[in-house]
Amino acid sequence: MSQLYHSLDDLKFDNSFVNTLPADPIEDNYCRQVSNASFSNVRPKLSSAPKLISFSAEMAEALNLHESVCSTKTFTEVFSGNKVLSEMHPCATVYGGHQFGNWAGQLGDGRAINLGEVLTIDNTRWTLQLKGAGPTPYSRTADGLAVLRSSIREYLCSEAMYHLGIPTTRALSICLTGEEVERDMFYDGNPKKELGAVVCRVAPSFTRFGHFQLPAAMQNYDLLRKLIDYTIRFDFPEMDLPVDSANQFSNESILEWFQEVCKRTAMMVVEWMRVGFVHGVMNTDNMSILGLTIDYGPYGWLENYDPDWTPNTTDANGRRYRYGNQPQVALWNLVQLANALYPLIKESSPLENALKSYQETYDRYNQSMLASKLGLKEFSPKTDGKLAEDLFQLLGKVETDMTIFFRKLALVQKTQNFLDEETAYKILLPAYYKPNENTNQYKSDLNIWLKSYNRRLQDERSSADERQRAMDQVNPNYVFRNYLAQLAIDEASTGNFQPVNDLLSVLKKPYASDENNHEYAHKRPEWARHRPGCSMLSCSS
Repeated sequence: MSQLYHSLDDLKFDNSFVNTLPADPIEDNYCRQVSNASFSNVRPKLSSAPKLISFSAEMAEALNLHESVCSTKTFTEVFSGNKVLSEMHPCATVYGGHQFGNWAGQLGDGRAINLGEVLTIDNTRWTLQLKGAGPTPYSRTADGLAVLRSSIREYLCSEAMYHLGIPTTRALSICLTGEEVERDMFYDGNPKKELGAVVCRVAPSFTRFGHFQLPAAMQNYDLLRKLIDYTIRFDFPEMDLPVDSANQFSNESILEWFQEVCKRTAMMVVEWMRVGFVHGVMNTDNMSILGLTIDYGPYGWLENYDPDWTPNTTDANGRRYRYGNQPQVALWNLVQLANALYPLIKESSPLENALKSYQETYDRYNQSMLASKLGLKEFSPKTDGKLAEDLFQLLGKVETDMTIFFRKLALVQKTQNFLDEETAYKILLPAYYKPNENTNQYKSDLNIWLKSYNRRLQDERSSADERQRAMDQVNPNYVFRNYLAQLAIDEASTGNFQPVNDLLSVLKKPYASDENNHEYAHKRPEWARHRPGCSMLSCSS
């Protein structure tokens, strides 16, 4: 274990972003168009009665902070926005983006404020960011604040995704502000007062595709190149790309970097598909240049397997960001990033070649992922593509919980004659939402697939126990279902924050099987099927 600090004052700040890139010269905090700058200096809004709800001990340790620091008054003041440490340099960054396929122009950190960049003892860089800490020049008509329900969802999901092994931003803490915030959750003209809260998000960098799109759209190619040079130098140091005589990265280096972005994005989306995660709002301004899951708004997990499902009410008609379309949307977003780089590269074919690496990487990792979910050591193109396709068609024929099905599939033992149809079906039965509606034809189709699966397993050189252990390491037992989030939110709204911490504790071990936590592994209850917050959510969620 690394040395741990016992005071926030021991943190070492580097703040490379604000020290390297041009600042907005206007210091006043009001909404405006910003030119020739990458950020605006801004301070968080003071909270009237900040209160710490929860913190992530693992994230604190990653920052070299001793857990005891998180219980101090200073910690609550800093991460609610009431105090700025001397070495911090708070700012809001500016970017653009495509939203639902349409260019939206300038966007920026409308309710996020970077506090600064921490360099840990092992030289790891972490950017600390408050979400919900007040307005910035990019808040447009909004107030820059956040409510408790959306903050709990962001805080818990960030840590849940990390422990699932999915590239993601992290969360250090969540604090109440002591104030109420007005929100119209469903945009139906019925706003309500809700408890205000602030989440401290943490990531190596919060740079998005939209950071590069905006200067390209404004034809500010000098700023674009500065941002690219900064990003490669500070966010991708492990690539160790050469620079030219002007200490800039050549076009060849930029193309190599872009290819790396394509690969990381592909690997991230494969991980989403593995666990049934649906981001819900894959706008280009919500795409991390590091291939991290970022901006937890109207996300959700597939309950019953449905590739056309989207958790986002704003996306209900077009379903652009539905589960099954996420791989294609990620590629579309990368094409927009390539368009932003084109003015510097001045050739389309090298960018197109780099984009090919997305599909190649996605296909390779997706095949490996499917094999692991099925308990296979390697993916065999001759058999396994059809085997997986037939299974997902089966999952979609009746209302089947994807998470539970794969977890139970690991219990269906490999034998020479496999299990009889009735025994296998009983093992899988907990995955079905309406088992009484499963027809004899469906059961027959399932049995045919199970026999094909068994024949494939005969090629494996692993025991049934080995296969189960391997499958249980990639098919989670606990995922952050929306109804679990809503139950914790309901309790927190009454002042009881223990369910938030209890849920965090379970989500830190998503692949475990603990009888004491069996209720967290249940499929969505019927009361949650259409309840607000448990099914679909709006962008204000």
